[in-house]
Formats: sequence, structure tokens, C-alpha cells
Amino acid sequence: MKFLPAIDRYILRLTVVPMLGVFALAASLLVLDKMLRLLDFVAVQGGPIGVVFKMLATMMPEYASLAIPLGLLLGVLFAFRKLATTSELDIMRAVGLGYTRLLRVPYAIALVLIAANVALVFYIQPVSRYWYERLDYELRSGALGASIKVGEFTTLKDRMALRIERSEDDGRRLIGIFARVANEKGQELSISANEGTFLATTDNPDTIILRLTDGVIVQDMGGKSTPRVLSFTRHDLPIDLPTVAKFRNRGDAEREYILPELLRIGWGERQTTEAQRDGSQASFNFRLVEVIMMFLMPLLGVALAIPPKRSTSALGVFVSIVMVVAYHKINQYAEDVATLGRFDPTLALWVPFVLFAALIAWMYWRVAYVPGGQAIGALETWFAKLGKRIRALLRRRGHAPVLAEAPAE
Repeated sequence: MKFLPAIDRYILRLTVVPMLGVFALAASLLVLDKMLRLLDFVAVQGGPIGVVFKMLATMMPEYASLAIPLGLLLGVLFAFRKLATTSELDIMRAVGLGYTRLLRVPYAIALVLIAANVALVFYIQPVSRYWYERLDYELRSGALGASIKVGEFTTLKDRMALRIERSEDDGRRLIGIFARVANEKGQELSISANEGTFLATTDNPDTIILRLTDGVIVQDMGGKSTPRVLSFTRHDLPIDLPTVAKFRNRGDAEREYILPELLRIGWGERQTTEAQRDGSQASFNFRLVEVIMMFLMPLLGVALAIPPKRSTSALGVFVSIVMVVAYHKINQYAEDVATLGRFDPTLALWVPFVLFAALIAWMYWRVAYVPGGQAIGALETWFAKLGKRIRALLRRRGHAPVLAEAPAE
């Protein structure tokens, strides 16, 4: 760090601290929202609670790809906003330091984050998305032990009905067990036990053992004779596991393809259908414009960081978040319509990018090269007038004098 000039070290410190804070805040909000949904979903499916954290881990690359551009933008914005509100920016400009010189450190940070985002959106995120879908499939199909739900009857192999009252020790100890088993001869066994536990078998992985403790077996002989009743201290009940179909291979959707696969399907292979080609090209262009957009974030941060003179308005922070989120949603819509073949994938994704880039370039030019220029000066003026009217209205309502009634004549 000491090899950097003092001004660069100062800007680096002003940028990195809020940027890391935005990373942590955005990731926390996204994770908490998804965690609540997953907890509810796992509770309904009856699966192990540990699968929630596995599914959240597979979603982290997608959350990071969303948080990185926003963190870069707000880090630069808060850094230059502090310089502007403390008049340090005016001093730097007065001694000959232009915005191009001051943006050297923000663009160095941007290059590092862009490289990380390229690895995320083109390689890590597609694979992690596939593993998320696989965990979701296994949870729904019962491959994670979710097929037997506590407090409900569960049918296994159409020959056994099993009900467990409650479980303890993360499902290792089962309390209040009732099972009804039918065989090929039409005979039925009704089994009840106080406790039980599942045990794996070494010779047959498709069969597990339900070891029951302190229970009663009632054997129905099919009406030919009186049912037999047996009590036991320990009884092993074999259970055939339901057949779970093998999960599909990666690549069912374009978002699961990594970069070489997208290029091969979108532009290389001749045997691909037109729909596959459109989907691959749309996915590739969507990821590419999302990455290249990060080159514009430092310029947008500077353009929205400078409030009007003698003002501490934070309107630029709100506008920056709205612009980035709106542009991301437009890209998602463009990718969807391009995948359906309604628009050319290149035009659908790159026309909004060119317009967005032109808007940011104009905003930065207004701030950097027009004396006293403001990127959102009209909005600042309008919001200032609106704020004065609201304050005046509240002042009149809260402190208006009470007039006495005139005496009746």
C-alpha cells in the first residue's frame, strides 16, 4: 500500500470500506430472504434442516454476481460524495487533479471485481445453479430422507403404511411408531412400537432396517383364524427404499452452460436447433453485458455523488440503485424474449446497453467538464421544492393558530 501516492491511498480507503459494507448488507438481505423460503419449503417436504445451508451455499455465486456491481457503484459514490460534501474535491480540482486522475484507484478496483465476476457468471454460477436444482430434486423425490414425514401416514412400495408420531435427535430417534405391512398371501401385520431408529444395511443399499423397541405385532390371517398378537422387546423391520430416478445431466437450461458450452452451442454446432441457438446466444449476451456494465459503474458513481453546492442531498444514492436495478430487470426481460426467438439476441441485449452507456457518459460529462454542471440537477431542484412544500404544509398543520369564534349578533 505504501507504494501508492497518498491521494490514491486515501481514495482507496474511502472506496473499499463502504463497498465491503454494501457487499455484506446485500448478501445478508438476499440470504435471509432465501433462507426463510427454504426453511418453509424444507419443513413442508419434511427434509433434513442441513439441506437448507447446502442450498444457500449453491446460491451464493448468484448473489455475489448481483452484489459486486452494486457494491462497486456505491463504494465509489460514497467515496466521492464525502470528498464533495467536505470540499476536499474542490481543493483537489483546484490543484490540477481531474476526475480522470482521481478515478485511477476506482478503476483498478473495478478491474479486479470484473475478473471475479467473469469467473462467477461464466463458470461458477452455472455449475452452482445445477447443484441447487439437484438438491431441490432430491429433496422433493425423497432421496434426502424427506419421504417419511412426521405425523403423517407414508406409503412405501404400496405394501407398507408407516406413521411416526415425532422424532428427536435430528431424526435419529423415532417416538410412537405404527406400521401396517401386507404380504403376497393377503395377510397383514399391524405393528406398534414405543421407539425406533433407521439402520443402513451393508449387503443391500436399496433396503434399510427399522429397528423397533418395546412394541406389539398383530398378525391378521385373512379371516381364516383369529389374529395372533405378539409382543417384542426388539424387532427389525426391513423397508425397501422407493426407487428414485437419476437426476438429469447438467445443461437442461442455457443458464447451466459454462462459457465454452455457450459458444459451441450458440455459434459452433450445426446440429443444434434454432431454439437452442437462440437461448445460448441470449444467455451469452446477457452475461456479457452484465459484466461489461461494471466498466460504467465508477463513472456513474462519480456523476451521482456530487450534490448541488451548499447541499447534502442524498438523492443520487437512491437514483443510482434504481438505475442499476432497472437496467438489470430490462436485461432479464430482453434475455427472455430473445430466448423465445422474438428478437435477435444481439440487438435485444446490446441496444439497452448502448443507451445506458450513453446516458452515463452524458451524466459524467456534465459533472466533469461543464462548470457547475449537475447530472440530476433538475431532479435535485424538483425534490428540493417538493421538500419545502411538504415542510411548509406540516408546519401550518402543526402550528397554525386557533382563531376564536366571533360572538353571535
